[in-house]
Amino acid sequence: MEFSFPTRIIFGAGTLNQLPELVTELGMKCPLIVTDPGLVKAGLIDQVTATLTNFSVFDRVAPNPTEDNIFDGVRHYIRDRCDGIVGVGGGSSLDAGKIIGLMTTHDQPLVDYDDKTGGARLIGGDIPPIIAIPTTAGTGSEVGRSGVITLKETDRKTVIFSPHLMPLVALCDPKLTSLLPKHITAATGVDAMTHNIEAYLAKGFHPMCDGIALHGAALVYRFLPTAVWNGEEDIDARGQMMIAASMGATAFQKGLGATHSLAHPLSTIAGVPHGLANAILLPHVLRFNAETVPE
Repeated sequence: MEFSFPTRIIFGAGTLNQLPELVTELGMKCPLIVTDPGLVKAGLIDQVTATLTNFSVFDRVAPNPTEDNIFDGVRHYIRDRCDGIVGVGGGSSLDAGKIIGLMTTHDQPLVDYDDKTGGARLIGGDIPPIIAIPTTAGTGSEVGRSGVITLKETDRKTVIFSPHLMPLVALCDPKLTSLLPKHITAATGVDAMTHNIEAYLAKGFHPMCDGIALHGAALVYRFLPTAVWNGEEDIDARGQMMIAASMGATAFQKGLGATHSLAHPLSTIAGVPHGLANAILLPHVLRFNAETVPE
């Protein structure tokens, strides 16, 4: 099935087979596949590249992407004369794909694009076309306008944000998550839960995001246990989690909260994967928040 909110989403088991026509539709003759070594080792990238005839693979994205990852990817993109990005993986690979795309056409230091200092104003629309293929149900980066990268200059996780960074297509095939290990399914699922909860509790007025966040949290509550314990067989549970992850990333346009504020430095300082960092912190932050919003 296909729908558009906030970007074009093609969802359903087996939709990976539509990748070749999407690549052609977006004018890519040699896309750069941006991913991580684990997905290559697991054979998932072979499933993606089997549908394509001409491509290049950059597979050196770290669990918490770094500035070096980005510029290694840019050099790879230029060397192989690529003309588009296909990000494949969890939030790390999808975020890295966006920022690699950005830096193929923008030449200022990466720190200049920090959203905290107004870097969005420097980002133009001449970014190569981007397709996002999530292999986890957590970050929702496939429908997000930002990438999170650890910068050398500050040694902290930095949000780079612009509507121009949103993938043109999110290709969401729950089959790609069916063999995800239980602990990764759990941690990324709690990331999706955290996005929805923190978006709902964030200050500000955005009733549309509130509605999405409530339903997204309900989906995680209902389907994450099944996805963890029976995810290889229950593709419906995997699909519902994939939808919940996209809903979380849509909802957090309203904002996030203290869980994420703490999780980002925890990942940078201690190397804790983002979903696990959220899972560790969320109960403590909710107890803290309960004093102000007990209902």
